[in-house]
Amino acid sequence: MTTTPGKPELDRKLRERVLARPDIILDDSDMMKALIAANDKTMGGNIVDLRGIAMERLEDRLDRLEDTHRSVIAAAYENLAGTNQIHRAIIRMMDGDEFETFLRDLGGEVADILGVDSMHLVLETTQDESDPAVRRLGDVLRVVDPGFISAYMDGYRTSPARQVILRQIEAGTEEMYGEKAEHTCSEACLRLDFGPGRLPGMLLMGSEDPQQFTPQQGTDLLGFFAGVFERTMRRWLS
Repeated sequence: MTTTPGKPELDRKLRERVLARPDIILDDSDMMKALIAANDKTMGGNIVDLRGIAMERLEDRLDRLEDTHRSVIAAAYENLAGTNQIHRAIIRMMDGDEFETFLRDLGGEVADILGVDSMHLVLETTQDESDPAVRRLGDVLRVVDPGFISAYMDGYRTSPARQVILRQIEAGTEEMYGEKAEHTCSEACLRLDFGPGRLPGMLLMGSEDPQQFTPQQGTDLLGFFAGVFERTMRRWLS
């Protein structure tokens, strides 16, 4: 093998391999950096290597692009997992063949599937809370006066009412959460429309995790769940 005087001889097999597969070096970012650094040394310190600067900038952009790519993929997987979770909860919710079973499942297996610590159906009504049906479903059902749901969800805001509200709270109210009130640190409020002539309702999900429900999160999946739930309830109320 012919070599240039004064320069180290490259191993013949290694040289042949590099010439046959130059992509080995091109695809190796650390090796490319080493080659560029070696080239800079031969050029001296008084020469500005515009090509090297451009490559550094392209490398930074590539790193940012890869980070974005990973974030998009992670968000897609998270959204898919959330969609599957909502679908499983809806299927389980629709298994109930009696109204009481339907509501008990809501506070049991449906809540477990959704990963919440508590779930309650809040109904505005003039019915007496001492009614036997209300007492039997006391773990899940909350009966309140007309106007309560709007006040609970919207407070003093003048903006249009939203179907789903996610928020962090210092603690839940005993009226809604009972013995779990003190440990409830975030909640999801789902407004329910049962049709013309009927008072509204609300699904209330509570969590001990303050990060489970925050205002920055999307509400599309919970809005879909609320839509299916209120249509199912209309069947029971008809």
